[in-house]
Amino acid sequence: MIKDAVVQAVGQVISLRDAKLIDADLRGADLRCANLNGADLRDANLRGADLRGANLSGADLSGANLREAYLNGADLSGADLSGADLIGAKLIDAKLIDANLNGADLRDANLSGADLRGADLRGADLIGSKLIDAKLIDAHLSGANLKSADPDGASLGGAKLNGVWLDKDGTV
Repeated sequence: MIKDAVVQAVGQVISLRDAKLIDADLRGADLRCANLNGADLRDANLRGADLRGANLSGADLSGANLREAYLNGADLSGADLSGADLIGAKLIDAKLIDANLNGADLRDANLSGADLRGADLRGADLIGSKLIDAKLIDAHLSGANLKSADPDGASLGGAKLNGVWLDKDGTV
């Protein structure tokens, strides 16, 4: 089983660059600082996985289950996370530059300090998410749901906010 093989490699730098892991079961796997650059993880189950500091740049995580995953400090630049389940995920200081998060479920996710410059968040669900000090410069947020989100100190210069769902009083 892939999950067991990865877990046994803890303490070593794991390289799964360009790996084909479509629909893989990696629940709870310890992939800290792993190199998953360009990996195909479509529809993979990474629920609760520890991906802190991992390189997932250019990876395809569309439809993946990343619920409650730890992605603090991970590099997801240019990654495809469209339709991914990121409910309760920890993305503190994660790099999501130009990432595709179209339709992603980020309810209650912690994106504090995350770099989302140029990210596509159209139709994303960010209810209750923490966007404290996040960089959303030039991000596409059209149709995103930001109800009860906490954007304290977030940078929104150049962000596209057409049709963004806000709280009743017009605040994010």
